[in-house]
Amino acid sequence: MSETASLADQAETETADLAIATTALTKRFGHQLAVNGIDLAVPRGSVFGFLGPNGSGKTTTIRVLLGLASATSGTARVLGHDVPSGLRDALPRVGALIEGPAFYPFLSGADNLRRLDSADARADPGTRDARTARALERVGLTHAARKKARAYSLGMKQRLGIAAALLTPRDLLVLDEPTNGLDPQGTREVRSLIRAVAGEGTTVFVSSHLLAEVEQICTHAAVMHVGSLVAQGSLDELRGSGERVVRMLTPDGDRAVAELARLGLGAAEADAAAAAARRAGPGEVTLEAALPDDGPAAEDLVAALVTAGVRVRGFDVARPSLEERFVALTGEGFDVAR
Repeated sequence: MSETASLADQAETETADLAIATTALTKRFGHQLAVNGIDLAVPRGSVFGFLGPNGSGKTTTIRVLLGLASATSGTARVLGHDVPSGLRDALPRVGALIEGPAFYPFLSGADNLRRLDSADARADPGTRDARTARALERVGLTHAARKKARAYSLGMKQRLGIAAALLTPRDLLVLDEPTNGLDPQGTREVRSLIRAVAGEGTTVFVSSHLLAEVEQICTHAAVMHVGSLVAQGSLDELRGSGERVVRMLTPDGDRAVAELARLGLGAAEADAAAAAARRAGPGEVTLEAALPDDGPAAEDLVAALVTAGVRVRGFDVARPSLEERFVALTGEGFDVAR
């Protein structure tokens, strides 16, 4: 076997368990670099959050993956098929809701779905009504099947869009900001629907700028920032990738900062005056210090602080929260609640 063939077989094996895989995927619009050489790996069966601030390149990446835009360079595979050459085979197994649903306002929800279904050359016309009814039932819109689409609420339209994506069985569901503009009830409905679809074995790829949304429904995530992929993995891996932090509550800010420094921990506050700016109660301050993985054990730190005369009223060692990790990775905040 030639070396070229061997490398090809290895690449095939590595992507066999991935619903989406890209290598150095890049997209330029003139001089603007919208997607900058990303290597995306979406495991089959996962609920994958594609997370980043608005304008970070998420929608552009999705459009390339679905053949709605051409990559400038790099490669992409969807459900084991090359993009764009293999999309004829991949797309019938992909449902997508990109940049919001669009329907004929004068047609009912059911008639809109029938019209979309009729455009699918692979769909059996004889079972169209059954598929339509099933899709409406899955998204909880059976009661509104005959209502004109123009009378649907925004949440109902989002659910109808997902129903359209699920008219036939799908191996991959791609949703771009599925809860955008929804009220809390509509948001809960869409989240519940995503969980149900994922529970049936469908890989769900969810683009979002909402951290809370990703934390509640996703098993894996990737973080985009200004067109670049800055992190990806399971949520536990992303949470655990940051440096441990000691957080303590004490009335002895000066002494605590000095002792932490002596123990080799860089306290966030350089002196008591800075520490005082973070007062937690009368006479108390909260301190933070970075704790290296090879640093002292928590109980040894507390013992050393007490021996040095520091009164410790609260002490915790933790990894940064998901929100803190994302802020550190991107240098900017995320929307964490609607």
